Amino acid sequence: MTKGEDTRRMILERSAEVFNRKGYYGASMADIMEATGLEKGGIYRHFDSKDDLALEAFDFAVELVRQEFVAALKDKRHAIDRLRAIVGVYRAMPDGMPLAGGCPVLNTAIEADDTHPVLRDHARRAMDEWREFVVRVTSKGIERGQIRPEVEPDELATFIIATLEGAIMLTKLYDDATHMNRAVEYLENYIEVSVQA
Repeated sequence: MTKGEDTRRMILERSAEVFNRKGYYGASMADIMEATGLEKGGIYRHFDSKDDLALEAFDFAVELVRQEFVAALKDKRHAIDRLRAIVGVYRAMPDGMPLAGGCPVLNTAIEADDTHPVLRDHARRAMDEWREFVVRVTSKGIERGQIRPEVEPDELATFIIATLEGAIMLTKLYDDATHMNRAVEYLENYIEVSVQA
């Protein structure tokens, strides 16, 4: 990587965390400057605008989460093991893994819902990807006899993601991991009793 590419990546890394913790509207350029140690001109040398930076920082944050999923799913071929791995990745999110502030998709979807359509679309695409992944895992599990045939893949995806994203919100709101622990325990039991063939 060139020095310019290194600087651009550093800006993305640090501003992704700022946006994830403070939101698009809560994060000022002064916050970004403080996090990166750069002046405004140094940031705008790499990004055309705050919007441009926010969109790329969101995509960068989503890629960090995607990498967590890839690592958790490595060597897991059984559908039930894959579903448990997905739950495990979510369990770590309120603690700041892979970046502080919780789930970037949840944070962005809530903030940008009525205020920033382009950012909302990025969040929707990321959520579509995660939902489609759970649907694929479930569908293949049904085909292989690992998951009960009566399980509806789309419904299971909604149920798992809504439960985990809600648990992240409660955990962050109350600063209490009990909420995530309860959700994970419930889902793990649900997967074992009601989903596994």
